[in-house]
Amino acid sequence: MSKVTLPISEVDVSCFAHATEDESKVLEALRHILPQEHLDEVVFARTATKGHYGNQIVMFETKIKDKSVVKAAVETLASNLSPLDKETLNNEMEKHVEKGSFYLRLDKQAAFLGEFKLTFGDPIRVRLRFKRSRFEDIVESCREIGMLPR
Repeated sequence: MSKVTLPISEVDVSCFAHATEDESKVLEALRHILPQEHLDEVVFARTATKGHYGNQIVMFETKIKDKSVVKAAVETLASNLSPLDKETLNNEMEKHVEKGSFYLRLDKQAAFLGEFKLTFGDPIRVRLRFKRSRFEDIVESCREIGMLPR
């Protein structure tokens, strides 16, 4: 991937911390999915809100736009997803691509333990914003960067 121009302009990462969760552990889980050499360059905004039943919910989010950090973040994701998860993504691409973006939902508990696993419930949300928005271009780019099997 180093010789190819990165087809991704931005990586967005967000996650909710519910009242029952330790915010510092949620932030640690978020940091585990990021390139370790760039942790000082990624700052998460913290927004407190209330849930449907009045419970406190905190949202952590960041937008990574620096090209070197975007590249490192994509490489970290691609190299840590399991072959099974990559195959699942490959088989369900229409569920993960929308309006020029590729969406991943990673398991928060697994991320806390340093593992990268796809999930549906209470995830860490990762959005890769592509420079080209055609579905076919995104699929091919995901193959080239290692997010999907060849």
